[in-house]
Amino acid sequence: MHSSSDGDPDPQHESQQHGMNAPRAAALISALALLVVSACCAAPLARVAQGVLSGRRIGTVNVFLGVPYAAAPTGADRWRAPQPAPSWQGIRPATRFAPSCTQPLAPQGFGPWTSEYVVHGKVSENCLYLNIWAPAHAARPVPVMVWIPGGAFVSGSGSVPVYNGRYLAAHGIIVVTINYRLGIFGFLTDPALAAEATGEHEPPGNWGLQDMIAALRWVRDNIAAFGGNPRAVTVAGQSAGAIAVQELITSPLAAGLFARAIAESGLPNSRLPGGPPHLASLASAERAGAAFARAKGASTLAALRALPAAALTPAAAPMTSPLIMPSIDGTLLPAAPERRLATGHFIRTPILLGMNADENTGFRPDPTRVGAAAWHDYLRKTFGALAPRFAHLFPAHSARGRARELRAVRRDLGLAALYQWGRLRLAHTRAPIYAYLWRHVEPGPDARRWRVFHSSEIPYVFGTLGAAPERHFTPVDWAISRRMSRYWINFVKSGNPNGADLPHWPKYTRGRRRIMRLGARAAPRPILPPRILQAMRAFIAAGGSPQLY
Repeated sequence: MHSSSDGDPDPQHESQQHGMNAPRAAALISALALLVVSACCAAPLARVAQGVLSGRRIGTVNVFLGVPYAAAPTGADRWRAPQPAPSWQGIRPATRFAPSCTQPLAPQGFGPWTSEYVVHGKVSENCLYLNIWAPAHAARPVPVMVWIPGGAFVSGSGSVPVYNGRYLAAHGIIVVTINYRLGIFGFLTDPALAAEATGEHEPPGNWGLQDMIAALRWVRDNIAAFGGNPRAVTVAGQSAGAIAVQELITSPLAAGLFARAIAESGLPNSRLPGGPPHLASLASAERAGAAFARAKGASTLAALRALPAAALTPAAAPMTSPLIMPSIDGTLLPAAPERRLATGHFIRTPILLGMNADENTGFRPDPTRVGAAAWHDYLRKTFGALAPRFAHLFPAHSARGRARELRAVRRDLGLAALYQWGRLRLAHTRAPIYAYLWRHVEPGPDARRWRVFHSSEIPYVFGTLGAAPERHFTPVDWAISRRMSRYWINFVKSGNPNGADLPHWPKYTRGRRRIMRLGARAAPRPILPPRILQAMRAFIAAGGSPQLY
C-alpha cells in the first residue's frame, strides 16, 4: 500500500537579504541541498523539527510513511508519557510503513473483517509513527484529517489497507494516520506508575491516549512542512478510534489541537464489544495493574519494565479488564466523558458522526431464527418493565420475524444512544452536528450474514474499495464511495459536508432531529420514528443506557 504527503520546503525566502551571517548562510546551503536532491531524485522532501524527510510521489500525491512523532516507548520509557522524537542528520527515508504497535495479528482477517481491514507486517513496542498523504501541488495550505484507528484499544494500525489516504489527498486534503500504544502497553497503570506523574499536566496512565495527543501536537507543529494548515485539523476515528475522539473532545489536554471532529461508530459511553459501558476508574486500574505485576513476579517498576514484550503480550485480558482500557485518570480524563459532556466541559467543534445499521453482527451471533422465549427474555433483560411496550413496537410472530426485529431493536438502541448524546451536547452548544446512518451492504463473503457490519463504511469513505478486488464491487459501490468521500472531504475542509451536486445533509438540531441515511440513496430521515423515539426516551428516563453495539 502506498501513501503520499506534500510540503516540499520553500526556503528561498531565507536568501532575500545580502550580507548573511554564518548561521543564515548555513541555512541557505541546507535549503539549496534540499532543492538539488529533490530535483535530482524527484522525491518529495519535507523539513520537520527533527530533520529532513524524503517521501515518494505517487501521481498527484506525496507520500511520507513511518514518520516518528515520539521516541520509542521502550526500556525506561515503557508506560511513560510519550517523549519527543529524536533528531537525525541528513535525509531520513519515509517510504515504508513502520512497525505497528504490539498486538496479536490475524492477517487473513476474521469474521466480516477480511484482509484489507486488518493489520499486516511487523509489530513492535517501537511503534509511535504516523503516515502522511498530501496533495503534491497545493496552491495554499490545505486542511488536515488525523485518523485514529479502531480495534477496541487492543489492535489497529495506521497502515491498515482501508486507511490508505491517497484518494482523499488527491481531492484536496492531507490525511494523517497514526499508531498508538495498545492493550497492556497502552493502558496498564499501578500505584507506582501513577506516583511518577507529578506534573500538573502528567496523567497517571492512558498512555495510548497520550500518544494520540502527542501525534496531534506533532501535526500542529510540523504539518505546514507538508502543505497543511495546522489551524484546520480534523481529528477522526472509527470504533475505538471514535470513542477516543469523543474522549479527546472532553479532555483539557487536547484543547486547541483540532478544529473539527469525526466519530464513526463511537460515542462517549460506548460499550466496547464484550466490555463494560463505562471507563475504568483510576483506582480499579491501579488495583488491576498491581495484581498484574505481582502475577509477573515484578516487585518494582524497573523489573516490570525489564520484562520482555513477549512476556506481556500473552496477557490476553478479557475485554472487561481495566488493564487494557482507558481510565478516568483525573488529568487527561478528569471525569467520564459522558459526564463531561452533560456538564458542558467539552471542546465545541463541528462534528460529523453516526453508526452502521448492523453494528452487532461481527460481535454477537446474528441468528436467522429466534425462539419466542428467547425473544421475550431479551426484551425483558434489555427494557425491564418497558418490555411489553417494546414488544408491541417490534411485533414478531415467527422465528424469522423475531430475528429481523432483534436486528431492528439493536439498530434503534444505537440510534437512541445517538439521540441521547445529541440531547446532552445541544444543551450547551450550537456547534454543528451532522449525523448519519450507514445502510449499504458491502459485497463479499457471507454478505447476507454480516449485512451492514461494523467498519464497512470505511473503504467507501477513504475510496479504498480497490484494496479488496475479490469483493467484486459494482458501479453502484463506486458511485456510493465517491459520494461518501465527497461528504467527508467537504467536512474536513469547512465543517460542513454539503457541496454542489450532493443530496443536502441537514444539521441535527433540537428542533429537527434529522440524520442522513447513507447508501445507494442518500436522504435525510428522522433519527427514529416518533413512537419508537418516545419509547426510547421513556427507557432513558427510567435509567436505561442505550448502546451502539
